[in-house]
Amino acid sequence: MSPAVEPLLTLDGIETFYGSIQALKGISFKVLEGSIVTLLGANGAGKSTTLKSISGLARPARGTVSFRGRRIEGLPSEKIVRLGISHVPEGRELFPELTVLENLKMGAYARTDKRAIQRALERVHACFPILAERRSQLAGTLSGGEQQMLAIGRALMAEPILMLLDEPSLGLAPMLVEEIFGIIRDIHAGGTTVLLVEQNANKALSIADYGYVLETGTISLAGDSQQLLRDDRVRRSYLGHR
Repeated sequence: MSPAVEPLLTLDGIETFYGSIQALKGISFKVLEGSIVTLLGANGAGKSTTLKSISGLARPARGTVSFRGRRIEGLPSEKIVRLGISHVPEGRELFPELTVLENLKMGAYARTDKRAIQRALERVHACFPILAERRSQLAGTLSGGEQQMLAIGRALMAEPILMLLDEPSLGLAPMLVEEIFGIIRDIHAGGTTVLLVEQNANKALSIADYGYVLETGTISLAGDSQQLLRDDRVRRSYLGHR
């Protein structure tokens, strides 16, 4: 009998509030190293808050977040980045008045090894050749698809163990959605574990190993991606089937 694999990330009983409003009501789940896990759910279900509770942008009132066996809830975001977690937020949140290159370098702010930073930059340019071409262009002048690539590239500059991706296909044309999901596959193939929040459930489940469905701050359903693709509740609510 083989020993149990220790999860890379574990959430246990997470409750997060915005003022008096409770956004998460005891969320518990695990992410195994080397996997892609997706969080599905309607707007307001708590998906983005879950990612923020992991990355330190929101502080849980109760419960624990453990990364590689270490509790990280309550740590400041910059320390969580140094531990190996990068967060690509919904809406990209770039620095529009900085150039593409300057935005990318902001992703490596916690690093001091110049050679390692240069290698990371070369990796990003290999993933996103357009960012190399536009290195001197202001981020605010890029197209929506290019801005999403820059947001992902900035997160890659930290060479994360775990990448949190919040709605990477939001507002993109179908052709660009295909390209972004291909990039996510490539990032995963390069050894990065991915926790993905995505409205496009069909696309998310097509690349994920496992998924969780959130409803009003709780997990209502969980299973491997193929199970969820076949589940009638998922098909009706998120895949457009009747």
